[in-house]
Amino acid sequence: MVNEVGLKTLSKKHYRLLLVVTEVNRQQLHMYENNQNRIDDRIVSLTQPHIRPIVRGKAGTPVEFGAKLSASCVNGYVFVDRISWNNFNESGDLINQVEEFKRYTGAYPESVHADKIYRTKANRNWCKERGIRLSGVRLGRPPKTISKEAKRQAQLDESVRNCIEGKFGEAKRRFSLNRVMTKLANTSETAIAISFLAMNLSALLRQFFVFFYMYFKFQHFSPVLMCL
Repeated sequence: MVNEVGLKTLSKKHYRLLLVVTEVNRQQLHMYENNQNRIDDRIVSLTQPHIRPIVRGKAGTPVEFGAKLSASCVNGYVFVDRISWNNFNESGDLINQVEEFKRYTGAYPESVHADKIYRTKANRNWCKERGIRLSGVRLGRPPKTISKEAKRQAQLDESVRNCIEGKFGEAKRRFSLNRVMTKLANTSETAIAISFLAMNLSALLRQFFVFFYMYFKFQHFSPVLMCL
């Protein structure tokens, strides 16, 4: 059909779809001929070829599809540091996230509360050199006895780290992070960024109302009706 009719008769949408189908056929044929069940940059959606299957190992959903985010939370506000459609190791983002914090505030944080995957030896040494306490137990064999102070500190660190976990849940429940309906990669990334922007604005609005409530409460403010 290409030889008889040519590609000029196809619209942009159908021409793009033809390219995607051709790549899917190449990938499937390669896996069949080499007796493999995986291939790099595997396409799983014709309309969204940028989406990749990401193995998560969770119960019920071992494989997830969609963008993978690397985010940080400072004083209740979430910063999206990285959006990728391919799988990546989040531990490589810790140094850049801390450096961005220093660029915003002018100083390194006193402590960083991160997931276990961030607590690599390289990240621990980098934080130690700069006087930053990285939360979590130390690497190696766990100690036989743990002091009450260490247990209390571990519980406090975990409660602080739960903030970022709760922000992801809030973004999915209230700000449509789990219902991104856009098709293109750039529009999907924009929708994800807008979800976090709306959540940060909501947090700012709550702080704004609390500030005025406390101000009026302690100033014994009495409302006055004024008419012109």
